[in-house]
Amino acid sequence: MAPKARPEVLEIAGREVSISSPNKEFFSKRGQTKLDLVQYYLSIAEPLMRTLGGRPTLMQRFPDGASGKSFFQKRVPKGAPEWLETTVVSTPNGTTSNALVIADLAHVAWAVNMGTLGFHMWPYLAESPEFTDELRIDLDPSPGTDFDDVRFAAGAVKELFDELSMRSYIKATGSKGLHIYVRLEPRWDGYEVRAAAVAAARELERRHPERLTAKWWKEERGERVFIDFNQNAPHKTVFGAWAVRPRVGAQVSMPFGWDLLDTIDPQAITMDEVPAIVAADGDAWETMNDAPQSIERLLSMSETDMAAGLMDAPWPPVYPKQPNEPPRVAPSRARKPDGDEAS
Repeated sequence: MAPKARPEVLEIAGREVSISSPNKEFFSKRGQTKLDLVQYYLSIAEPLMRTLGGRPTLMQRFPDGASGKSFFQKRVPKGAPEWLETTVVSTPNGTTSNALVIADLAHVAWAVNMGTLGFHMWPYLAESPEFTDELRIDLDPSPGTDFDDVRFAAGAVKELFDELSMRSYIKATGSKGLHIYVRLEPRWDGYEVRAAAVAAARELERRHPERLTAKWWKEERGERVFIDFNQNAPHKTVFGAWAVRPRVGAQVSMPFGWDLLDTIDPQAITMDEVPAIVAADGDAWETMNDAPQSIERLLSMSETDMAAGLMDAPWPPVYPKQPNEPPRVAPSRARKPDGDEAS
């Protein structure tokens, strides 16, 4: 058995960060190690901090690498360095905890040393938690659809947002789908941003009823791409931009330009390739924070839907029942055997 490697002490953002077992394999397909992952994040420091900097994160830890078991950790554990920045976050049921804030790259390296292979980000800055500053649309293939259908859905989302004068940005999820973001003015809370996302999803379904759906219940979706509005529910976290997915191939959730939508291959974007891409082409999200957008027109569309008799869309099961929400039960289960609807 090879001797255990000594810890690697790195000077990052004015801090000394010790990386224990630096040669521990995290990604088995190409053999990238814990230290390789830290070096990857250091190599894309600017774009990473531009999108994740100052935000709370839910850590998904894989002590034995991407091939091993994992657990989610919202609370920063005891024994963390005194310099580590945290903030109080809440769950849908009101439980609070001190979560890690991505204050600088030393915080990222510390989390990686703890086995964090998933950075799941809150949709607000720690300094202003009352304002949700991201609208996020998640697009994944449904049964009977493929990535070409997801590409179509992404193009339809962009077309709608362009019409509403909302500048949008796209990234690969690091898995099978795509994420679309809009940076928002600091004016709305998570409930309002979710209402805007529901309105967008319903409008997209009206425009493309054969290919896109806003139906929350899987049995109602058919072979259509679901426009996932509930990624905007308050306290909901989404996998961070530039972060490496906990997959053996070390795929990255990488931002890219809209001009690459028809050719992008998310499975080919790994931590080995991304630094060179950024060095050659720059950061596709570089200007995202420069001109925050408004959701007023989407909120007006939401009001129109409500006035026409539509109810709120269903919320995820972990959330308390919401005003104007329909029965939180799949349609097939909402009917009694005799055909009458259950109360």
